[in-house]
Amino acid sequence: MKATFQMSDLGLLHYYLGLEVTQLDSGITLGQSAYAAKILENAGLTGCNPSFIPMEPRLKLSKESTASAVDATAYRSIVGSLRYLVNTRPDLAYSVGYVSRFMEKPTTKHLAAVKRVLRYIAGTLDYGCFYTRKEKDTHLVGFSNSDLAGDIDTRKSTTGVIYFLGKNVITWHSQKKRSLLCPHGVWLARLLAELKGKEKGVVKINIDNQSTVQLSKNPVFHDRSKHIDTRFQFIRECIEEGRVCVASIGTTEQLADLMTKALARERFCDLRARLGLVNLKQICKA
Repeated sequence: MKATFQMSDLGLLHYYLGLEVTQLDSGITLGQSAYAAKILENAGLTGCNPSFIPMEPRLKLSKESTASAVDATAYRSIVGSLRYLVNTRPDLAYSVGYVSRFMEKPTTKHLAAVKRVLRYIAGTLDYGCFYTRKEKDTHLVGFSNSDLAGDIDTRKSTTGVIYFLGKNVITWHSQKKRSLLCPHGVWLARLLAELKGKEKGVVKINIDNQSTVQLSKNPVFHDRSKHIDTRFQFIRECIEEGRVCVASIGTTEQLADLMTKALARERFCDLRARLGLVNLKQICKA
């Protein structure tokens, strides 16, 4: 690259735009503890009592809340900062995405939910992603899940998507309605093939809904699903062409559950650990 471009070798990456990278013999850590601490400081919550989970289970908020209004500019500033933190914290994807829905007219109820997220961050300040170097499995595996009309204002569902390269989580998102699992997986497979100089592999997608799996595989159901827009049939084309395979999994194995709803402490912590989120200070000391 030096022969083609004018560039300088600054050594291994350690810090970039708030992202902290540590190169270890066992793997690579990716976190934003300094950035997270700055968010807490700006919100006036440094040293606050920590929370074990970012959102109370079964919490439902509405844009039509009758609670007292709060400073919308300050609310947007905090939530905007939290959205950048999600780059290394998939455990925050759902909760931050949820409070982002109320930026137009935030109230004290919405702000209380944001403070709960901040208290959780205070208790997990040094958490981040750990990518092991010993992982030999390089298969691309996706998990997809959706709640059922969970938004009480629009009655839209929240879709959660996670992709792993072997056992290392590489991309995730949580958002209302849109379903990008299959196109995103095909794009990732094409990118990996280009980087490795090999043929594209088959993307495995794990779903815990039997009806969805059968509908994606069996065209016999088409007459009973004509109301579904044609763009949602894209996954069936990918399956027929051998680019994607869909597998049914149990609810307990659905890692994308973390992206679609607020979970109880035990379930939340279990899924967080299975995503590869760990205390980076402990990893570095070891």
